[in-house]
Amino acid sequence: MRRLHVTRYPVDLSSDTQTRPTPGMRQAIANAEVGDEQKREDPSVNRLQEMVCDLTGKEAAVFLPTGTMCNLIAHAVHCRPGDEIIMEEQSHPAHFEGGGPAVHSRAAVRLLATADGIFSPEQVVAAIRPDDPHFPRSRLLCVENTHNLKGGRIWPIPAISAVAEMARKHNLALHLDGARLMNAVVASGVSARDYCQFFDSAWIDLSKGLGCPAGGVLAGSKDFIAKAWRYKFLFGGAMRQAGILAAAGVYAFENNVKRLAEDHARAKALAEGMAGIKGIAVEVASVETNIVIFDIGGTGIARAEFMNRVQAQGVRFSGLMQPTRLRAVTHLDIPIDGVERALAAVRAAVK
Repeated sequence: MRRLHVTRYPVDLSSDTQTRPTPGMRQAIANAEVGDEQKREDPSVNRLQEMVCDLTGKEAAVFLPTGTMCNLIAHAVHCRPGDEIIMEEQSHPAHFEGGGPAVHSRAAVRLLATADGIFSPEQVVAAIRPDDPHFPRSRLLCVENTHNLKGGRIWPIPAISAVAEMARKHNLALHLDGARLMNAVVASGVSARDYCQFFDSAWIDLSKGLGCPAGGVLAGSKDFIAKAWRYKFLFGGAMRQAGILAAAGVYAFENNVKRLAEDHARAKALAEGMAGIKGIAVEVASVETNIVIFDIGGTGIARAEFMNRVQAQGVRFSGLMQPTRLRAVTHLDIPIDGVERALAAVRAAVK
């Protein structure tokens, strides 16, 4: 069920984190059974964790306040000071987690350049450090699926299998940043369990396309999650009656997964519409899920001015690190006519 928007930007495409709980989710939150989650006595938290174990095929899981904490804890469990984490050059932890790997696990980050967010086994091998005290110790390989800054691109199973095989050969642990994993599942038809089978740890975000107000769930072996619980306390992530948040996650998995296909269809429609606007460059074929990356360089308008023009019409995008590139992310809180309104705002802005 959609709501009337009481917001400065009725069509907020800046991120799928702009979702708000639906009436059904709010009711689930209100009705949640709760207990002390630190004592493992919150029924709603326990149910959510069991659901994620079933989805990912992992032995255990832990509910955490944020997806960033999921990554930070995974890094800390897998790595020791002086270790190195290998990931794609525009991965979320490399840019948007406050330098977390360096602060929380005291690990270095080695970045792999790609065109589409998907690196090769050969790149992994080339990035692995020699066993020499002069170098960091290569310890962990991370995959982001879908890949945010590369336009929500999906890692194909053969590509994951190939890099995982190489990582195992060189004694690297593997971690899946699954912030938008359910988008990959819905778009590809590949189950979360099949994606996660290659990884020692994996997590799913609740506050993006699934529409929850907060939270992520990190999964792995029983031993991994036991260690993750220790870091949960250390990093300040322990809660009490967290069932009011976990109940939103349970509702999301039961009601909001299949509807992600709607977000994907609307993202494709938005990209196709953008492609017809003079001065806007977008690769329609690369739009696989709910993210559209487009370039306004051909308009001759500075990005700040472009943003001001579309925002004046109630539409918001987000800027990327490149000065002429922007991102649009579709989600359940976009009005029914949101794509049309966004395209109209862009057409008006470039005139």
